[in-house]
Amino acid sequence: MNLNVSSKSLTIGIISVFVFFYGLGVYWSIEPDSIDIHHEVTQAAQAENVAPVVGYTTTTALIKVAETLLNKPGGYLANDALPPSVFLDNMPAWEFGVLEMVRDMALVMRKDFSRSQSQSLVNEHLKAAQPRFNIDHTKWAMPSAESEYSKGIQSLYEYRTDLVSSNSQDKAQFYARADNLRAYIEEVQKRLGSYSHRLSSSVGRDQVNTDLAGDNQAQQSTQGASQLQLKTSWWLIDDVFYEARGAAWALLQLLKAVEIDFDSVLANKNAKISLQQIIRELEASQQTLWSPMVLNGDGFGVLANHSLVMANYISRANAALIDLNELLSKG
Repeated sequence: MNLNVSSKSLTIGIISVFVFFYGLGVYWSIEPDSIDIHHEVTQAAQAENVAPVVGYTTTTALIKVAETLLNKPGGYLANDALPPSVFLDNMPAWEFGVLEMVRDMALVMRKDFSRSQSQSLVNEHLKAAQPRFNIDHTKWAMPSAESEYSKGIQSLYEYRTDLVSSNSQDKAQFYARADNLRAYIEEVQKRLGSYSHRLSSSVGRDQVNTDLAGDNQAQQSTQGASQLQLKTSWWLIDDVFYEARGAAWALLQLLKAVEIDFDSVLANKNAKISLQQIIRELEASQQTLWSPMVLNGDGFGVLANHSLVMANYISRANAALIDLNELLSKG
C-alpha cells in the first residue's frame, strides 16, 4: 500500500514539475512588445534634466534594445544550462537576431556616427562598448555574455551622457550625415539579404552559382559547382525564422530612432517616405504567429510556409533599403 502511494506521489510530482517547466518555458518564449522610442527618450531626458540632442534618440534606442535582451521575462536565455531554458530554442534564436542588429549599430556608431572624418579619434565610450557585444552569445562564465553586454550598455549610457554634456572636454559627437546613414544601411542590407536567402531556402531549390557574378576574369579560393541545391535543414527552420524575426524587431526599433535623428537629412533627400515604408514592412513581420509551430509547407502547397512569408517582408524591406541608399547618395 505504501509502495503504491509513493509511486503515485512520485508520478504526480514528476507531472507537476513538467507542467510547471512547460508553462514557464511558454511564458519565457513570449516576444517583447515594440519599444515606445518617444516615451523612452522623454523619460531619459527628464531623468537627466537635459534636452535631447542629435544622436540621443538613436543611442537610447540601442540601449533599450540591448537591455531588452537582459530584462525580458526569463532574462537572457541563450547561455542557460538549466531547465527549462536549456530545452528552448526559439527564444535564444530570437535573441541572437536582436544581438546581430545591436552589433551592427554599435559598430557603425563607433566608426561612423561618432566621427567627423576618417582621421578623427574614436570615441572612448563606444570603443569600449562595441567589443563587449561581440562576445560569444552562449558564453556563460568568466566572463558571461550577460556581464559583458551589461558593461557595453553602461558604456553607451556614458556616451549618451557626454552627448548632452556642457563640458567641452567630455563632449561627444553624433554626426547625422547622409554618408554616415548610408554606412549603416549598407551593413543592414547585407544582414537582411542573408536572412532572406536562408528563409527562402526552407523549401529547397536549385540555384545557378552567382558567386563570381558572371565575371570571366574573377577568381575564388576553391572551385564551386555551377548549380547549387539550397535547403535549410528541417531541424533549423524554426531557429532561422525566429532569428530573422528577432533581427526585424530590433531593426524596427532602431530605424524609428534613425527617423528622428536623421530627420533633416531624410527630408533634404526626399527619403522620409522610403524609410517609413521600410518601418511598415518590418512592423508587418512582427504580426502574431498563431500556429503553435513554424510550418514548412511547399510554396503553393496546402500548408503555410511561415519562412517564405517572413522572407517576403524582409526582402521587401531590403529592397526599400536599397532604394533609400540610392536616394541618400544623390546630391
